[in-house]
Amino acid sequence: MAALQASSLLVSSSSSSSSGCSSKRTIIASIQAPKPLTLRLADPSLMITKKLVEELRTRNGYAFAEPLQMDVAHKDRALEPRLSPTPSIETITKLYAILEAVEDRVEMHHNIGEQRDNWNKLLLNSVNMMTLTATTMVAMAAVAPAPSLRACSALLFIATTGMSLVMSKIQPSQLAEEQRNASRLFKQLQSEIKSMLALQSPSASDVKEMMAKVLALDRAYPLPLLGAMLEKFPAKFEPAAWWPRVSNNRRQSRGWKTVPNTERNGWSEDLEVEMRAIVQVLKSKDKQDYLRLGNLALKLNKIMAVSAPLLTGIAAAGSAFGGSTTTTVAAIAGAMAAIINGFEHGGQVGMVVEMYRNNAGFFDLMEETIEATLEEQDYSKRENGELFEMKVAMKLGRSFSQLRDLARKSMASCIEGTEVDEFGSKLF
Repeated sequence: MAALQASSLLVSSSSSSSSGCSSKRTIIASIQAPKPLTLRLADPSLMITKKLVEELRTRNGYAFAEPLQMDVAHKDRALEPRLSPTPSIETITKLYAILEAVEDRVEMHHNIGEQRDNWNKLLLNSVNMMTLTATTMVAMAAVAPAPSLRACSALLFIATTGMSLVMSKIQPSQLAEEQRNASRLFKQLQSEIKSMLALQSPSASDVKEMMAKVLALDRAYPLPLLGAMLEKFPAKFEPAAWWPRVSNNRRQSRGWKTVPNTERNGWSEDLEVEMRAIVQVLKSKDKQDYLRLGNLALKLNKIMAVSAPLLTGIAAAGSAFGGSTTTTVAAIAGAMAAIINGFEHGGQVGMVVEMYRNNAGFFDLMEETIEATLEEQDYSKRENGELFEMKVAMKLGRSFSQLRDLARKSMASCIEGTEVDEFGSKLF
């Protein structure tokens, strides 16, 4: 605003001796404008207006680790922007290279999964058709003895026995489920890398972590069959593990730390107690239930994987030796083998085993992630507490209120010695 100063007020009057004179008043005002306020930066070559500063502060909320600081001294203002560490070109290049490899693996696992699903359908149809054909022929031979019928049925039963052994060994439905899970998990990793490139300042440790995750997924879901295929009938049923098991060294999402929060980074004692109670429910209910179901499915699959080839072998021997009794036994064995094959591979029992194994691994991963986060004593290195709670709630298919109700039930069960009446996850 302009400052108005009145310099002087001059009033002069004069009278003439011959005639009356009128008085005159003159007002003289001077206006003095202030000097323009200049905005000076630490570096004189960088002249930024206040409007541009505000635009830089509001544009891309994750671009600055801290807001622009303004130090005012007398009439001058010095702006000192503090930017987050800028990732090197080499780091960005490596992450893009890993991203390309991950995208390629997504496509590979998707294609191979479809191929192995086709294997299951085609092999099942072929084995059942051959088994039923051989059973029909041996039954006809029992009514009207014919060496040619017995010979053809014996050959078909022998071929069926070999194909059943191969199917029981590789479990095509379980292989297809493995590839579906691998494709889904690689897509998750792909999204994680893209988010890191868009919202954060990746470092060399992030590159190493992404590589470790890719290699862990490769080990958990191998592509080749010979020499690298997962054991389909292990002595003990165990959860799947597709992540690098490195405790207390998990990358925290630095992009969210630009959001103003408290010294505890969104964490409170109540939230930590709630997370520990959730872990207890996942351990005692969800994970144990899937381990129990997985063991039952694995035992059933073992029994059927042995029974089908054994029955077709008995049918092949009975049709080869001839005689009314042996041909009858061969016909019955062939019919039972067709039923068991249809139930085992048509019902995709191997896929069910892999599904239970993967679900148990999911709860194992959640348990390990929560415990590793709570063991971190430096709150600045943890993920934001409110964001972490939201992620846990979404993964379990619950709202915030439902998650807290579950934690209260878990704590009450520990005090009273009772069992929680519900599972942690509402998704599966």
